[in-house]
Amino acid sequence: MPDLVIRPATPEDAAGIAAVHVGSWQAAYAGLLPDEFLSGLSVETREQFWASSLADTSRPHTVLTASTGEKITGFAVFGPSRDDDATPETGELSSIYLLPSEWGQGMGRALHEECVRGLSSQFESATLWVLSTNTRARKFYERAGWVADGKTKVESMSDGAVTLEEVRYRLPLG
Repeated sequence: MPDLVIRPATPEDAAGIAAVHVGSWQAAYAGLLPDEFLSGLSVETREQFWASSLADTSRPHTVLTASTGEKITGFAVFGPSRDDDATPETGELSSIYLLPSEWGQGMGRALHEECVRGLSSQFESATLWVLSTNTRARKFYERAGWVADGKTKVESMSDGAVTLEEVRYRLPLG
């Protein structure tokens, strides 16, 4: 992707990141999460979340944006692991999301590589969580060398109306 620009996000990127976040969830999780939940996702609500998060200079996570023009078409987040069993040497790839129009074009791989570079500079290993039924994402991470480590978790959202069953993957760094 010759015109691809990956850079640290700024608070001004909140609207673009929110649009990618919602659009990606609605496409990637169609058939995996309830339709009512997905159709109820709000770019405005996500924008408020991202504006607050990106304005917080004390946050330990790095947010990257990806674009091939003026419009943000992808983003990723990485930093210290949030897992209860993590050591200080463990980082986490929290998310990679792209507009569906960018899937399969190399942007996800480029974002992933940039995140792994950032994680490698700070940590000895990294983890990530993926929806157990998200075959597309699981194959993406497995092709990149991530291995399921046997840890699973169940989270609920939307006041318990939505259940997320997730599998943890691990990647040695360095």
